[in-house]
Amino acid sequence: MLPGGRRDVRCCRAAGVTSDALGRATTAVPEVPGILRASEVLRSGQSVASLQRPDGMIPWFEGGHCDPWNHVEAAMALTVCGLLEEARLAFEWLAANQLADGSWFNYYVDGGVEDPRLDTNVCAYVATGLWHHALVTGDPALVDRHWAMVERAVDFVLRWQRPDGSIRWSLDPAGRPESDALLTGSSSIYHSLRCAVAAAESLDRHRPDWELAAGRLGHAVAHHAIAFAPKQEFAMDWYYPVLAGAVSGAAGRERLRRDWDTFVADGRGVRCVSRNDWITAAETAECAMALCAVGLGTEARAVLAAGQRLRLDDGSYWTGMVFPDEVTFPDGERTSYTAAAMVLAADTLSGTTAASGLFAGRGLPSTVDLAEPLCDDRGGSCPAGDR
Repeated sequence: MLPGGRRDVRCCRAAGVTSDALGRATTAVPEVPGILRASEVLRSGQSVASLQRPDGMIPWFEGGHCDPWNHVEAAMALTVCGLLEEARLAFEWLAANQLADGSWFNYYVDGGVEDPRLDTNVCAYVATGLWHHALVTGDPALVDRHWAMVERAVDFVLRWQRPDGSIRWSLDPAGRPESDALLTGSSSIYHSLRCAVAAAESLDRHRPDWELAAGRLGHAVAHHAIAFAPKQEFAMDWYYPVLAGAVSGAAGRERLRRDWDTFVADGRGVRCVSRNDWITAAETAECAMALCAVGLGTEARAVLAAGQRLRLDDGSYWTGMVFPDEVTFPDGERTSYTAAAMVLAADTLSGTTAASGLFAGRGLPSTVDLAEPLCDDRGGSCPAGDR
């Protein structure tokens, strides 16, 4: 059981935002003593790079498909490991494949498109990846180079913000928007919006409309679960509002405490779905980052350590494992995004790069909590608006 109210910030840096978030380039590879050596983290980054196609696309595994969200996650891991040319090429692939309206398709395969759905969260994440690169390198040049890509992507996403602040999760292949918003996706978009605002400010290209949109979205994520499709059985709906910074401090610790036993299998990792004894390494890494973001360093280390049961000698990770049988699921699958999540978690817990506090809000502007005018209180429900 997660101890109530206890904080351990030894592996989690403070989340203060300074006026010069850029300026400190990082050369060291993260290391989490007793859990991951720097050489092991680098090997994981290299396992991601080994999957990159000549055009920059990073598939889930050899011969598999690529989705832009996990592609960005992989690029972030490459940046952390100092594989900057590979990271640059990954962002060039995104620029080359962005659609005219600012979006990307859901899944790509080598030489084509596998799924033409447009997912808003997937499209927003490029802002997180590029701002992360700027923080690690201390140089906003790549953000500047791809500013038009970021601006088109964020503007596309915000076309689908609903009156209650939440954001529709996707458009079907015919271009029809889905009626639902998803809590995990909207949480991630909230974080991406803050990264986009930070990137804009670093280039003296201010977008106050993005700040207002972030304020409305953050309020919905933090206070109005009714705005989102019910997905409470998924671990990401549990920890993502904390990981994205919409629920922070004592409220974040309370949220993680409340469903700890539902999702965390001590010594094994984090269940992807509460009703299944299936541990996934990516969710385990992300949960460790969320714990770190609210100062629960001891618990973050324990969760990250548990996830190393899924590590292979080449630095890759099994996507997931069913227990107590310890059978990999999907069978024999190792994914680039899983290794990437572990690299980012190692950086978050070790405080190595200048982007290590990104998911605790460091290097990001604060947002104003903007409730709808008719919102009765923070525990009530905002007007449903256009559902």
